Amino acid sequence: MPETDSFDAFYAESRQRLFDCLYAVTGNAAEAQDAVQEAFARAWQRWSSVREYGDPEAWVRTVARRIAISRWRRARTAVLAHRRHGPPPALPGPNPDAVALVAALRRLPTAQRVAIVLHHMVGLPVAEVARETGVPTGTVKARLARGRRTLAEMLSLDPTEDSHV
Repeated sequence: MPETDSFDAFYAESRQRLFDCLYAVTGNAAEAQDAVQEAFARAWQRWSSVREYGDPEAWVRTVARRIAISRWRRARTAVLAHRRHGPPPALPGPNPDAVALVAALRRLPTAQRVAIVLHHMVGLPVAEVARETGVPTGTVKARLARGRRTLAEMLSLDPTEDSHV
């Protein structure tokens, strides 16, 4: 019998028993299914050896139990680390000015918004913005000027305050 046929027959004959066993051990159907499938994958990789064992199903069952135990240990270690170090510090909410800026940017035409973000927020020089967007530097300068003017109106700012180009 070819190797794949013998494995397919073994899998079809034993998968439900192995799942039932691991489900009873873990108490969780998803964990049992994951552990059994991983064990079958390992058996397939070594099928030329495993099929010669006196009880290949026992080998897969043992591997599946060990996989489940390893997952429990990892989960327990994570919980212990969480308890030891506590929860991560809370992230501060967004700055109200940043929220207002993003809302105003969203109302700009896309080309102006991209130019403003790349130049003022990312810090790229005008020539780099031009290269990334595929337009002449003069076009980038015009988009920056128009975008800054529109943003200043939306945010009630002085448009000449940061107009270096």
